[in-house]
Amino acid sequence: MATSPDDKTLEGYTFRRFEDGDNTWDSMEEAIFREDTSYKCPTYIQKTPPCQGSCPSGEDIRGWLQIVRGIEKPAGDMSMQEYAFRRSTTANPFPSMMGRVCPAPCEEGCNRNDVDDFVGINSVEQYIGDQAIESGLTFDDSAPLSGKKVAIVGGGVAGMAAAYQLRKMGHASTIFDDHDKLGGMARYGIPGYRVPRDKMDAEIQRITDMDSVQVKLNTRVGKDISVESLEEEYDAILWALGCKKGRGLFVDNWNEVPNAITAVEFLEAFNLGDMKYTAPKVVCVGGGDTSIDVVSVSRRIGTLADYNEKPEEAATGKIKHKSEPSNKVPSEVTLTSLFPLDQMTAAEHEVQDALIEGVTILTEVMPTEIVVDDSGRAIALKVVESVMEGNVPKPKEGGKETLIEADLIVSAIGQFGDLEGLEDLGNDRNAIDADNFYQVPGKEGHFVAGDIVRPHLLTTAIGQASIAAETIDHYLVHNDEKLRKRPKVDKHHFDLLDKLKEAELAPIPFDEGKEEDLRGTDKDNYAIHNFDDRSEHEIVSSSELFLGHFEKVERNKRTEDVPSKDEVLGHFVERMNALAEEQVIAEAERCMSCGLCFECDNCVIYCPQDAVYRVKKDQATTGRYVDTDYDRCVGCHICADVCPTGYIEMGLGG
Repeated sequence: MATSPDDKTLEGYTFRRFEDGDNTWDSMEEAIFREDTSYKCPTYIQKTPPCQGSCPSGEDIRGWLQIVRGIEKPAGDMSMQEYAFRRSTTANPFPSMMGRVCPAPCEEGCNRNDVDDFVGINSVEQYIGDQAIESGLTFDDSAPLSGKKVAIVGGGVAGMAAAYQLRKMGHASTIFDDHDKLGGMARYGIPGYRVPRDKMDAEIQRITDMDSVQVKLNTRVGKDISVESLEEEYDAILWALGCKKGRGLFVDNWNEVPNAITAVEFLEAFNLGDMKYTAPKVVCVGGGDTSIDVVSVSRRIGTLADYNEKPEEAATGKIKHKSEPSNKVPSEVTLTSLFPLDQMTAAEHEVQDALIEGVTILTEVMPTEIVVDDSGRAIALKVVESVMEGNVPKPKEGGKETLIEADLIVSAIGQFGDLEGLEDLGNDRNAIDADNFYQVPGKEGHFVAGDIVRPHLLTTAIGQASIAAETIDHYLVHNDEKLRKRPKVDKHHFDLLDKLKEAELAPIPFDEGKEEDLRGTDKDNYAIHNFDDRSEHEIVSSSELFLGHFEKVERNKRTEDVPSKDEVLGHFVERMNALAEEQVIAEAERCMSCGLCFECDNCVIYCPQDAVYRVKKDQATTGRYVDTDYDRCVGCHICADVCPTGYIEMGLGG
């Protein structure tokens, strides 16, 4: 029965299946139940949920949430925690790290936002990753070796993820990196209070422990070893160099000012342990996550009461601070952004944390001049109120100018590749071109992934590495075949046939000679009947779900250890606190399982013909919980109307 909009019971709810007045019948004929004369019956349609569709690494998020909540169960005696880890790492071998630092575009895409609040996907992923480390889980490297070897240049998340995926396919690899530790920008660009180094080291070690994954550190390709020698020794080369050079400000004298540096230099010096304090007054220009790291680090390491150094020397590694001084005082730190506070590209909670920590943030301003003293050193940054015209900032007409005093100016407005010695590979953006399969155009046997293609998220680099690994596998094993066009929704999808095999319920081989009449074979076990997998083509929207099924449930939020401006100095404990196991399970239960059955029984309960029924327990598994008796079904489509997940559509069956 429809309810009027002013009814208090509807406050805050956004879903209504019917409009006002739909509770009355137009005629007595319609009041009497009638079948659907199109003869359509319920068909079970798997689609991609928007969380996964929004995830650049393509994780089967719905899948591991189903596992954590207990709906999808592992075979044998495997624990829920291990099974969730195995499912999660089909796409991303770094769940502990990414559960902490990924800005979670999956949560922004979550259909639950149209009910109350998104599912805390990151918090569940952190739990999965931490439990795997605590349990000492390793990766399966049992695939027979192909005899092929791949050189991976760059030991960041893209390079390591590619080595992992390639070994699962049976290919050996060697990772070359010019640092003395693997990790790339995850290690040298992100502070340890965001990604604890013990968690990072454990997830890296899990990959390098795989058989036939070798590592050569402190080795720069193009300098210490030639590209030609790699081409001779290896069957393919993957360029996963990352972007290790920062972009300077677009002001006239940037290159002449010694105490104006990039965020990449600043954060690497800190993460190497070379910079233990900084200048009294630091100004950072940016607005993204990197700029937040710069200002948060600056507040934490502070300065000295009697500071008399050139801050750029420590910030670029020219001098190294040997010990932790006792006479530290807080630095005065300012961040400027082209955008309003709520439109900055940094994660919202990171921006709010920076404010709590005592960072001054000036928004909708652009730098116009570095003011220098007689020696040419920066003493201030001049900014003016600005507006965005397309993607280009312009000074606001009559806009206010502000002079920000500075002992150190840090640019966090972008990064590009360091291609010294590899100039033949680069384009005019100091990056490496890639086609849709992450091949380097015009360079047979050369592939590319990660920030060197285009700087973006860590999870983007992981996703590109996965696709590049598949392309390399094709090149090494099936090079005589044309590459197939990649799916429209290019993700690591749940596979019902694989699940049936795991549960020992796979269809039997089809033998045409056993059937004289192939009509009406829905009871025969030659195939998966009454099912269609559209996950490679469709992302299910909230309009396809029966949102009225879901009650409002408050999100289980992780707490953050964010110091106040008076507590921030020397505060390096991990910022994000993990949820307890019962909270993790409760949060996973908020998942609406968009595009796949989550065994709610609505279709069974509401079917007026008892045509929809639960599959026998010994024949049931995820995606095969219910089925339809076609002899009973009259096509009334009630089951499709009440399906919360959009898994049921009316079709011709089969």
